[in-house]
Amino acid sequence: MNALNILRSHWGYSEFRPLQKDIITSVISGQDTIALLPTGGGKSICYQVPALHFSGTTIVISPLRALIQDQVNQLLKRNINASAWLGGLEKTEERQLVEDIKNGAIKLLYVSPEKLLQKRTIELLKKINI
Repeated sequence: MNALNILRSHWGYSEFRPLQKDIITSVISGQDTIALLPTGGGKSICYQVPALHFSGTTIVISPLRALIQDQVNQLLKRNINASAWLGGLEKTEERQLVEDIKNGAIKLLYVSPEKLLQKRTIELLKKINI
């Protein structure tokens, strides 16, 4: 599915905002890409749309817990499999999340920097399609 169709089917927008299309095209074409957009400029869509374009799991690293939860909730409302792997999860929740990650059930995985630096996290991520 192309980027515009992904945008339309999951977000309901008919077109990209200024610069989003260029950024997404760059990412999808395999270019290293830095995107600087103002607050409210639609940065999240610039990695969420490519995440849906590619196979595997997209890892999003963020130190902002509230932002992570908000993004995960918004993606789940759009029927996009997303989850947050943060410290403080109950053991049973974390076990289920690890299984979902191993099984490729998570499309966008939001990870805090401190969780990403843990040896267990690194070892798991080495084994999945990112």
